[in-house]
Amino acid sequence: MPVSATLREVSGLGTELPRLADATLIMIDYQNTYRTGVMTLEGAEPAVAAGARLLAAARAVGTPVVHIVNDGGPGTPYDIRAEIGAISPEVAPLDGEPVVVKQVPNAFHDTTLEKVLRDLGAGPDLVLAGFMTNMCVLFTAQGAFNLGYRPTVVAEASATRSLPAPDGRPVAADALHTAALTTIGDLFGTVAPTVADLTA
Repeated sequence: MPVSATLREVSGLGTELPRLADATLIMIDYQNTYRTGVMTLEGAEPAVAAGARLLAAARAVGTPVVHIVNDGGPGTPYDIRAEIGAISPEVAPLDGEPVVVKQVPNAFHDTTLEKVLRDLGAGPDLVLAGFMTNMCVLFTAQGAFNLGYRPTVVAEASATRSLPAPDGRPVAADALHTAALTTIGDLFGTVAPTVADLTA
């Protein structure tokens, strides 16, 4: 099967990965929501472990960190006032690390994220990771691209769940994860397979 050139290649956009030390890290929706109950993701546990390694690496080199949480309101799996919606302890913010609350998949939409990045003096390179690959990670990458940033998504630190296709057939979580990363890599940004790819 022939493979098409990506839109990034056609448009002359770069494909080189940034150094973590030269970027700003955005940790997206690493909430307990995705580790237990109705929204449990396949691959959530290894993704959280990779997210913890990514976060530690960023802190070690002084990379600014911004945490994102989705607030669905009281009584929902996204209730940030309850344990279910809290950020998982392995990747919890330190004092001084901003937390941006959103209510739609694009973390830039109707939030303070852009102002927070300006206040941090963030350059164009953003490193994104978190949940879910095909929702908040994908659409935040698109939002970043639309605003002139250069997003990079860390594949091993992100995850999603299996879903039904429009015809009712199941789409496996791995396939959906790969499709979302492929969409990002086609235009919106670059994809780092592992944390080590940004820190080597």
